[in-house]
Amino acid sequence: MTNPLRAASAVLATMTTVLVLVLAPGTSSATAATLMGPLRQPGEPAFIASHRGDRATAPENTVPAFEAAIAQGADFVETDVRLSADGVAVIMHDATVDRTTTGRGAVSDLTAAELTALDAGSWYAPRFAGARVPLFADFLDVIRSTRGAVTALVELKGRWEPADVERMVADIRLRGLEDRIVFASFSMTSLDALRAAAPEFPRVLIRRVLPIDPVAVAERLGVIALMTRPSALRDRPEVVTELHRAGLGILLYTLNTEKRWRDALDWGIDGIVTDDCAALGTWISEAKPET
Repeated sequence: MTNPLRAASAVLATMTTVLVLVLAPGTSSATAATLMGPLRQPGEPAFIASHRGDRATAPENTVPAFEAAIAQGADFVETDVRLSADGVAVIMHDATVDRTTTGRGAVSDLTAAELTALDAGSWYAPRFAGARVPLFADFLDVIRSTRGAVTALVELKGRWEPADVERMVADIRLRGLEDRIVFASFSMTSLDALRAAAPEFPRVLIRRVLPIDPVAVAERLGVIALMTRPSALRDRPEVVTELHRAGLGILLYTLNTEKRWRDALDWGIDGIVTDDCAALGTWISEAKPET
């Protein structure tokens, strides 16, 4: 049976790994080649980014969640990376491990060995007992196993310095995944560290509330796109056109209902971050939005 999300993606041959037409300064053309593609017009299907893996069917930010998102046909797999006490990049959304593991305490106070020993699956369902907190390297291995079928959208949590970025990027280069990683962050410090230590990697600025002049902010930071919430656009839908005119993309998080999906497509959003990529893919396939 044809996966509806794959079918929807096939309609837009350039849809996977699409973000922008024009790259911001500091991004190499070699990496850009895998991300180039048309910005959306109102009504056109957006690309789909699974939020922390496929949270609808597996515990967030675990290998089973990433594998499920890929199996469901996500274009991008979004995840969160933090630094352990010993400076190792690990996959975790929250600042503490309390909510999604059997452990307690701040991620920054635990070593990588302590973090990867925690059970990160039993809270979600008994069948996931034993699923571990992955290292960033483990996540990269999942992405590499897809042989180009999916791109990673990696959010840096907390404060990252250039030296931290260099260590993380070494794992990416070791696996030959330079053209399949897009970084994102709320933190100006972390975005600056990315620009200083690894300028060839595309970057996305995340904002809960849009800047007064989003184009100027994006160009100053050298990012290729902005990611925000639907509420930020409700009173300022013209921002989508402003960003597109500047060659910048825009993504929305985290959209899980048909109304929000429809609003996003009506605005001309380029990418939708969702907890249920299969449901969104099916909706896009059946709705067949027109341009």
